[in-house]
Amino acid sequence: MSFRKRPMRSKKRSKTRTKAKKKDPIFVDGERPRPMYVDYKDVELLKKLINRHGRIVVRRKTGCTAVSQRAVTKAVKRARFMGLLPYVGD
Repeated sequence: MSFRKRPMRSKKRSKTRTKAKKKDPIFVDGERPRPMYVDYKDVELLKKLINRHGRIVVRRKTGCTAVSQRAVTKAVKRARFMGLLPYVGD
């Protein structure tokens, strides 16, 4: 039996990267509005939270908390129903 020798890997540890926490776009002056509500008539804010295909952008990319993401989803759906936002993109 012959065994192939593997090239030696360096035992250097990779640097752990610290991710900068994204600011929640829904928070006003750094504070969470109570109750959490996103106005469905605020089309400029909602356009930032949907992509060019008309899909709602995920939490990881927007930096929203789970509570504010639910409020955004509800507002986007209401705006679509009212005809303020399209269901599909370009």
